[in-house]
Parts: sequence; structure tokens; C-alpha cells
Amino acid sequence: MNAPIVQHISGCFIKPQYITDESKQPIHLSQWDLAMLSVHYIQKGLLFIKPQAVDDQADPIKPLLEKLKVSLSLALVHFYPLAGRLATLKQENPPCYSVFIDCNDSPGARFIHAAVDLTVSDILLPTDVPLVVQSFFDHDKAINHDGHTMSLLSIQVTELVDGIFIGCSINHVVVDGTSFWHFFRAWSEIFKAQGQDNIPISHPPIHKRWIPEGHGPIISLPFTHHDQFLSRHEAPQMRERVFHFSTESIAKIKAKANSECKSNNISSLQALSALVWRSVTRVRRLPADQETSCRMAINNRSRLSPPLPQEYFGNSIQTVRGIATAGQLLEHNLGWAASLLHQAVTNHSDNALREWVEAWFESPFIYQLGRFFDPCSIMMGSSPRFDMYGNEFGLGKAVALRSGYANKFDGKVSLYPGCEGGGSMDLEICLSPDLMCALESDKEFMEAIL
Repeated sequence: MNAPIVQHISGCFIKPQYITDESKQPIHLSQWDLAMLSVHYIQKGLLFIKPQAVDDQADPIKPLLEKLKVSLSLALVHFYPLAGRLATLKQENPPCYSVFIDCNDSPGARFIHAAVDLTVSDILLPTDVPLVVQSFFDHDKAINHDGHTMSLLSIQVTELVDGIFIGCSINHVVVDGTSFWHFFRAWSEIFKAQGQDNIPISHPPIHKRWIPEGHGPIISLPFTHHDQFLSRHEAPQMRERVFHFSTESIAKIKAKANSECKSNNISSLQALSALVWRSVTRVRRLPADQETSCRMAINNRSRLSPPLPQEYFGNSIQTVRGIATAGQLLEHNLGWAASLLHQAVTNHSDNALREWVEAWFESPFIYQLGRFFDPCSIMMGSSPRFDMYGNEFGLGKAVALRSGYANKFDGKVSLYPGCEGGGSMDLEICLSPDLMCALESDKEFMEAIL
């Protein structure tokens, strides 16, 4: 399918409905936030069936857009950092940068209404996903080096012939996946409760950043020029496909991994990640002595002691990984690979993550997508544990979830819950065209789906 032409119908900025005293203060960022300065925005969206006009009712899209804007304005009262901008201060002696969120000098969050001549069926096609969906997200994300960035939050509502796609882009400096879906859920709650007085949300965000004792609250980055920590990564040509694993398929993969390593501790996520790791390594035809790894994004909140609440709003993630040579990975079975991943997760304790944080303060670094991930490994992102399909906006349950152009590279895999629930999962896999073709013919991988 050729790339669709998206017509931008209108655009505006949405501010919080009212300003709180807390939002008037600068929001200083944590070490986990600052490490994301060069990482792309998180871009996820939900596809809904378009509501039908009733009798002589006017276009049903107009009242939907108005309710979305009003509920977004109310949600931003609670999630006020999303209405701000990143601001930078540069110091010459000693040379350093400090970056913070400024909610005072900002027009708010960006809201775009667009349309495209495509159907829901077009989006649900198993191939060429990026060509269809990438235009459903605002792309204007360049960082201005005069000290401010573009919007930290951008919403794009795209009309299809028979559907509505609500795309949400949030700067990764401000949120991780947990916080992204925390905001999305609260926005949906407020949308459904419009018309009530004093609309509450079930899980108010906690904005105070976690920084270990002896550091902060302002963290300075010891760089002399922004080119030392800001970069732009353009992925090469890739194919992207969403593979659906039913509840039954997931149960079989988990049972197989546990049986092979004589354990009951391997999770569904670890077993499925091991399957993908082995399958992608096999189709890459790597030398037997080539080191390969499977990285997994991991939530730090519950692993700190004392733990952070799940409502902690910001970044609280790191990556853990299983490591093996290609020969070892393919000579052993699925359970062996899954046990490597299980051990990596188990080892990520309070002590381990605090050691990482202290090492970061000794030598601060910013993740660079072009250098951080190697072509011999894979990266598992997102999580099927996020309640993505619980956000309805008066349109009923979404029929699919899709992501934008951001954070894509050869070997990136994103995990989502399946639309039908029950432990089913969707895997969004990015590979070069030839490797994707080989994966679609890989016996172990394709038989596991059935």
C-alpha cells in the first residue's frame, strides 16, 4: 500500500482548564528522565469504529472533537507537565546544561484534527503497517536549540472512512510506558464523566521525581555543546508486522518453556521474548560465536526499596538483558533461553538499580538510538500488562492498537495485549524486509502462533 495522504483539517493548543500553584514551579527531571533526551516520543494510538449519524443528526465527529478537547483540558489540570515545554539553561564555567519542564512559557498541548481516505480494514492489514499509520501522529518534534522544545504532548484525531484513530505522542523525557497509559486512562475517565461536578480521577499522578539522596534536585549535565547529547536517528528501510498470539498459543509457549527448563517460574512474557529472540537470531544467520542479546524494558517502581507507587509520573525504567552467543542460543532449547531472561529480571533488585543510578551520576550519558542497540540483538518494549483497550472515549472498545514512526529499528519488538484479552498478545516486530520475509517462513515461530 502506498503511503496515505493525510489532510490536516484543523489544529490548536489545549491548556489546563485552570492553573494550580504546583504547575507554576519548574519541574526538575530525574536521572531516568534525562537519559531519554535523545529518545523519540512515545507514539501509540487506538483505532475505533466511527459512530453513525442518527436520523437527521449533524456530523457526529464535531461533538466528539469538542468533548475530547474539553476532557483533555481537564486532564491537563492533573497532568500539567504535559502542557509544558522542556527548557534548557547553559552554563559556561564549569560547562554544563540543566534541563527542566517549564509550564509557564507554553501554549499547551497540541491537538490536531485530520482525515484520510482509508478504511479500518486497511489499518488491520498484516503488512506495511508503518506506511499506513505513521501519518496518524504529529511529526513536528524537532528540538529548538534556543532553549525550548516543541509540545511535550500532541494528540492527533484522524478520521477514516469508517473509523476514528486517536493518536497520542508524548516526549519520552516526561513519561515511560506506565505513565503514558496512566495519562491515557485518566483522560478516558474524564471524557466519560463529563457533565458531572468536580470530576475525579481514580489514580492521581505523583509528580515529585525520585532522585537518590546526595543528588539533585537540579541535575547538571556535564556537556559543552548540545551535539554531545542530542542526536537524530533515522531508521533504515524496514518492514513492520503485527503478529497475534491467542490465549491458547501463549499458554502453550509458557508451558513449553517451563517444562524444558524444569521450572514453574518462567512468565508468559519471558517465554514469548525467548521465542522471538531465538527466531530472529536464526533468520539473521549470525556466526556461531557472535554475541547476541535480548533486552527487555523493566519497570523500577516496585523494585525500589521502599517501592515507588505505580502513580509515579515520569520515567522509572531501565533495561535488563539475557546474553548468549548465537550458537549457544540455537543449540539450546526455548526453556534455556527463557531462563536467561528470567534470571536477568530476577537479578534486577533494589541494589542493582541503585548501582546503575550511582554509575550514571559518576558518568552521565544520554541514550542514543543509533548506537545503543546493535544489529545482532533485539529489544522488547512496551508491555501487555498495560490496560490499553480500557480507554473508550464514548466509541466503544477499540479494534486495534498501533504505534507511530518513533523508536523503530531492526530488532525492535513491542508487546501489546490482544484485543480479545484473556492473556492474548500482539507483537509488533520491526525487521529489514528480507529478514521479515524469513521470519514469516520460520517454522518454530509460525507454528507457535497457531
